[in-house]
Amino acid sequence: MTLAGHLLVLTGQIDRLKLMKQIQASEAKAKFSELLDQVEQGETIAITRHGKVVARIAPPENRRPADVVQAIEELKELRKGSGPVTIEEILAWRDEGRRF
Repeated sequence: MTLAGHLLVLTGQIDRLKLMKQIQASEAKAKFSELLDQVEQGETIAITRHGKVVARIAPPENRRPADVVQAIEELKELRKGSGPVTIEEILAWRDEGRRF
């Protein structure tokens, strides 16, 4: 793999860590049951110690494909209720809330 390829992989891993909920180890210990409830709902949680990620709690891998299939089916149902969308509407939605 090229250097650019390695950087892309590392960047993707860093981006996922930024999006993932993070909690300090001491707080995770006190709220473990709540964290398990969140993981059961599909969330991945990073456990930190002194600001560094030391562990992740994630749903089982075999569950995620089922969640994806369910999400796709829900999106298909949602689309049935709406008409065609113009490119201008898509761009407006994309830009909504952006600061220029």
